[in-house]
Amino acid sequence: MATKRWFTLLRNTAIGLTAAAAVASFATPAIAAQPPSADVVGGTRAAQGEFPFMVRLSMGCGGALFTKQIVLTAAHCVDGTGNNTSITATVGVVDLQGTGAQKIRSTKVIQSPTYGTATGGDWALIKLASPVTGLATLPIATSSSFNNGTFTVAGWGAAREGGGQQRFLLKAQVPFVDDATCSSQGGSYPDLIPSAEICAGNLANGGVDTCQGDSGGPMFRRDNNNAWIQVGITSWGDGCARAHAPGVYTEVSAFATKISQAAAGM
Repeated sequence: MATKRWFTLLRNTAIGLTAAAAVASFATPAIAAQPPSADVVGGTRAAQGEFPFMVRLSMGCGGALFTKQIVLTAAHCVDGTGNNTSITATVGVVDLQGTGAQKIRSTKVIQSPTYGTATGGDWALIKLASPVTGLATLPIATSSSFNNGTFTVAGWGAAREGGGQQRFLLKAQVPFVDDATCSSQGGSYPDLIPSAEICAGNLANGGVDTCQGDSGGPMFRRDNNNAWIQVGITSWGDGCARAHAPGVYTEVSAFATKISQAAAGM
């Protein structure tokens, strides 16, 4: 656990620098150096409007529209709970340099009160100064019934381990990895919190993963009505797209009640 906790502090520092220098940051615990992935971790460019709920945050993280005025992201992307006007959310575009984006400042942040504890909880909510217009929100899973199968991840993060932020929104699919298998992979994975985290990735070959700058973005899949539902929040992992090093995501259903209650009080 010590390695992961140490890197959590490091990445929070990096996120602060990102806000000042516009350089992306991500949640990946440091381990022995390995060759980086050569592609975006198996990703391809998303089409305009394909994932209208996607949010890019100015500190270098991702997020999803929980409501028209509240963004769900990772706790490690923010500095704490309270009034906060320093974050800008960019929504409505896949091209960060394109036209038509809605850019809205934050007014308040709620960071999970259990983040950094043995019970986990890497989630946070950011309230925007005004509601977004013309964009769909992303419902969250309220039970573990969708914690299986193949998930979609998306973000503007690095195209390779150690790389920089991407201009265009990229998407990829990652298969579910059960808790026992995930926690047996070595590195930081024995520190997995099964009741609070869910793993996904290509164990045998790697090559598909979220990476630096994707932290806080959603992991989602289709529900029984073929609608998107969020099951995870990009949290941490050993490097990017390495074999036997899956991505670890906040298990949204485990915190669904707390997230909804916090949002209702913002």
